[in-house]
Amino acid sequence: MARVTHDLTDAQWDALGTAWGGCAYCGSSVTSLQKDCVQAISRGGRYTLGNVVPACGSCNSSKCNAEVTGWLRRKKLDERAFLLRHYEISTELANRFARLRESVAEGTCRTRDLPTAQTTRDEKR
Repeated sequence: MARVTHDLTDAQWDALGTAWGGCAYCGSSVTSLQKDCVQAISRGGRYTLGNVVPACGSCNSSKCNAEVTGWLRRKKLDERAFLLRHYEISTELANRFARLRESVAEGTCRTRDLPTAQTTRDEKR
């Protein structure tokens, strides 16, 4: 079996939590959000910026390893809104972190300058 790469960094997780502002599925603003893979690990998913969303404990345990769109329909949650927002947030954060990696590689930015949860929150203000 091939080794699967899980490359979600703490800075990326913090940025995801800030961007979603709560549970990606139901919108709950609980403070203890869990990492949920949109495509479950058991279905070939990985812990990556484009596949992980913050989820409340209730949604995370309910979804388990279900396919996300079918689960959203069964729970009567807005599938279209989730997919659109997931795309927008994933694209924006992927671009942001790619630019930061390029800056570090070019020497115009130091790794300690990479965004933390606080700097990401400040940008939204």
